[in-house]
Amino acid sequence: MRVDIITVEPDLIKSPFQNSMMKRAIDKGLAEVHFHNLREFGFGNYRQIDDYQFGGGAGMVLMIEPIAKCIEGLLAERKYDEIIYMTPDAPTLNQATANTLSLKENIIILTGHYKGVDQRVRDKYITKEISIGDYVLTGGELAAAVLCDAVIRLIPGVLGDETSALTDSFQDNLLSPPVYTRPSEYEGMKVPEVLLSGNFPKIEEWRSEKAYERTKAIRPDLLDEE
Repeated sequence: MRVDIITVEPDLIKSPFQNSMMKRAIDKGLAEVHFHNLREFGFGNYRQIDDYQFGGGAGMVLMIEPIAKCIEGLLAERKYDEIIYMTPDAPTLNQATANTLSLKENIIILTGHYKGVDQRVRDKYITKEISIGDYVLTGGELAAAVLCDAVIRLIPGVLGDETSALTDSFQDNLLSPPVYTRPSEYEGMKVPEVLLSGNFPKIEEWRSEKAYERTKAIRPDLLDEE
């Protein structure tokens, strides 16, 4: 998978890709991530990329021309499966979306800034818009990193155990069941006996029951989506 990230603040977003699972994916050649500084496509000596919004109001807006130059340059080199805009006024990222995107080959991610991008960018280029929650960040860089982490970890070969992602929360519209490790008893708190029994059918039954119970208690809305 190739991911091209268009950003106003490239240094802000690079760190997550230099550590943990995303670094492993890149080192293994399972993913490649490229950062494109939008200011390199700006106007004049000051590399202008934003301007006041028509109609008045507080806040600057990213201009269409620098973004168009960057995207058109990338499209001239290869075909992209998705051009994604990270914005709070969009459908919220979920596991199903991450699963779908993990099967793509080439993706562009545009990160917003200030009051966002000129609407014509969204109308002309964007194929999918994604939010990571009902709140506003300074820019879309951190949101893009969240999206990439959720997607890249699903690529076969990235996780040490290929089945690990299948038991994550939300994969079946259920939260994960409780998990335990050594010691089997700590200050009177014991690990459930079934997990120590070696009876794997019983263990799976217990995990399914607990996953359903936790989901019903914490996120009953997920059960409504089934």
